[in-house]
Amino acid sequence: MSMAFLQNMGPTEILLILLVVLLLFGAKRLPDLARALGRSLNEFRKGREEGAGKRPDEKTGAAAKKPEDKSEGGDEAGRAQDA
Repeated sequence: MSMAFLQNMGPTEILLILLVVLLLFGAKRLPDLARALGRSLNEFRKGREEGAGKRPDEKTGAAAKKPEDKSEGGDEAGRAQDA
């Protein structure tokens, strides 16, 4: 989504939008709405940062491999040591 329309907005248009928001929500609810918006953005950023660590490897396109668990079997020597 392009945000090019924001570049063409002047101070009059911004004040008009703020006035409409003030009339719709009222002066008491605006701080609560701003606080909730800030918290939501913070949670979004945290989730995006956590998700960035779980991305597939950009060079190969494969997901990062987890270390294999040797206790669940596979070779006879491992089973003999567990017994």
